[in-house]
Amino acid sequence: MIEVTHTFYLGAHHPHWLAQAEVPLFVSRRRLVERRRFPRASARWALDSGAFSELSIHGRWTVSAAQYAREARLFSQEIGRLDFAAPQDWMCEPWILEKTGLTLGEHQRRTLRNFLELQELAPEIPWIPVLQGWAVHDYWRHAEMYATSGVDLSRQPLVGVGSICRRQATKTASGILASLATIYGLRLHAFGLKTKGLRQSSAYLRSADSMAWSMAARRAGATLPGCSHTSCANCLRFALFWRSGLPNEWQG
Repeated sequence: MIEVTHTFYLGAHHPHWLAQAEVPLFVSRRRLVERRRFPRASARWALDSGAFSELSIHGRWTVSAAQYAREARLFSQEIGRLDFAAPQDWMCEPWILEKTGLTLGEHQRRTLRNFLELQELAPEIPWIPVLQGWAVHDYWRHAEMYATSGVDLSRQPLVGVGSICRRQATKTASGILASLATIYGLRLHAFGLKTKGLRQSSAYLRSADSMAWSMAARRAGATLPGCSHTSCANCLRFALFWRSGLPNEWQG
């Protein structure tokens, strides 16, 4: 087992939580671009590019790298305390590949190219590289693609791992994360990991994010005492309550 320091970024679809939550948040650009004014962050946070929505809805990116770089710069300046920004990556789930009509290798190449382009457009933003794939050897091949392009992933503060959220509690997902952390020596961020995935793979992670609390609120079918709304699926109190049930190593 390897020593890790964990940070959990609570998925938030309400940007005003940035001023209230006082825990690390994961906020999508799709929510932030709707605003004219931005809250000042009360805690650390990370920027989600909205990749899942872009590819699942459109089958392509409708936002240019230049536009996203400008937005990230604005968010960082206005909100403050930005830990990292995810690039405009291309997930590799089979159904996403069907949606885009592209190969897994092409998704990997586009993910790498976007990271390099964003670094050039806005070098002051803490972009993180993201590894994409499906089988474990896909992720290894993607890591080698970064190396060939001059990016030493082992020297990066954080490396994202995509396309695992829907199988996050499986041995396959855990094996992918374990190999990247131990063989390549990477400090990993896992996108969309729920409680089971956190328990199974925490030894190989530095950070993770999840919106699973919202689904948990819908399934609960009842609100927290003191809540006046009909569902806690958009409730900060419930989100923080759900977060308090995470494994101890993720409470920091």
